[in-house]
Amino acid sequence: MSWTLLEEFWIHILVAVEIALAATASAHVVLNKRDVPAAVGWAALAWLAPFVGVSLYVLFGINRIERKAHRLRPETTRIQEEAEVEEERLAHRILDESFTSLVSLGRLGDELTGFPLVDGNRIEPLVNGDAAYPAMLDAIANARHSVGLATYIFDSDAAGSLFLDALDKAHHRGVAVRVLVDGVGQRYSRTPVPSILRERGVPVAVFLESALPIRNNYLNLRNHRKILVVDGRVGFTGGLNIREGCLLETQSKHQVQDLHFRLEGPVVGSLVRTFALDWDFASDEQLNGTAWYPVLEPTGDSIARGVPGGPDEDFETIRRVILGALAQAQRRVRVLSPYFLPDPTLITALNVTALRGVQVEILVPRKSNLRVVHWAATSQVGQLLQDGVRVFLTEPPFDHTKLMLVDGQWCFFGSANWDQRSLRLNFELNVECYDRALAAKLNGLVDAKLATAEKLTLEWVRALPLPIKLRNGFARLFSPYL
Repeated sequence: MSWTLLEEFWIHILVAVEIALAATASAHVVLNKRDVPAAVGWAALAWLAPFVGVSLYVLFGINRIERKAHRLRPETTRIQEEAEVEEERLAHRILDESFTSLVSLGRLGDELTGFPLVDGNRIEPLVNGDAAYPAMLDAIANARHSVGLATYIFDSDAAGSLFLDALDKAHHRGVAVRVLVDGVGQRYSRTPVPSILRERGVPVAVFLESALPIRNNYLNLRNHRKILVVDGRVGFTGGLNIREGCLLETQSKHQVQDLHFRLEGPVVGSLVRTFALDWDFASDEQLNGTAWYPVLEPTGDSIARGVPGGPDEDFETIRRVILGALAQAQRRVRVLSPYFLPDPTLITALNVTALRGVQVEILVPRKSNLRVVHWAATSQVGQLLQDGVRVFLTEPPFDHTKLMLVDGQWCFFGSANWDQRSLRLNFELNVECYDRALAAKLNGLVDAKLATAEKLTLEWVRALPLPIKLRNGFARLFSPYL
């Protein structure tokens, strides 16, 4: 066989293999992708970028996680179950009497989540790591039975060292300590924290270890949740990672504003169950017993519920709660998100809410740590402004706060951003709370940010130079993947 014939033979083989791979990938896309634009994009990539497109889809486009939370229900006592049922009954009764305009939103949460809406909670906002870290470290220092910590980023810097030492001490005094770090988030440090914890003998697991030896901000299926639960009674959650930049008083180079929350009461049970499910998935150890699941007594007046989101059985739960809240809003909606890339349905919902006469305010950072995301988000601003949504740019340091407030009554906070990565592709945890006093505190924090923020206008959007508009518009094409 001549070299020409041999070359033609291998070319035909390669073409046949590429066609087979592209056809297989396209079939998988059609059967598994719910979002049409994303499905079209992946299918086109598979055909138009030989071998590369299929490889990218295999690496980034396939959801390999199938978990059923109901299979991992903890062992509970009759007293625990009766207490939870009573708190749920009381919460709905108070909702019917005192939050009449939001009763349907409470029922939506009942249908979407596996967690009850419970009364008797105390929820305290903690601004930046300066307030949150001392409270978290104090809780760990006073732990008697258990500590569960899940985080996306856990840096081995000055702030991380404080937590490493606190966890180490708790473990060596006999507390059941479990630490879960995301496989991509651990790459933010040169010396990954899981390695340090293993050397100290502290039980640690990594959630979906990345095959790539480098950090990649755009990998999917990340555990983006931030949960700390101590003795099953005190919980912390919000947007705060563990890194020195979150301590503004240190004047570090890369400062980050953020908002975290301390929770007590029956709602802490939903944080524990969410952590336990993730821990079981990553370590194959199921957490049970009163060290993790004590009977939780009422400690305050907040009605609250944990709202998990993820690409498994919790698919789009947080997104649908957001849509429900927009539909129920009557006076004012406020949204803070560091990465604001809502899909067309959410943009329409925001616009319709504004057109109904509801004051809709969106606060995003003036400068982002992810340039492409910032460009894409800027490209969508005009769609919001044209129907009366108000958009503001907040001043540095970079604001990582994730918060939604409705009518001075309903608060929604946690780890989820307003982008498709958080609302469809990553594992997140938010908390919905019906509490006017808490909403007033949080509205005060928003007012302080607005005092120095810049309000955007359609004239501002139209005045952007053409090269900037083209750059932003091109980035927006990749929004389903950002």
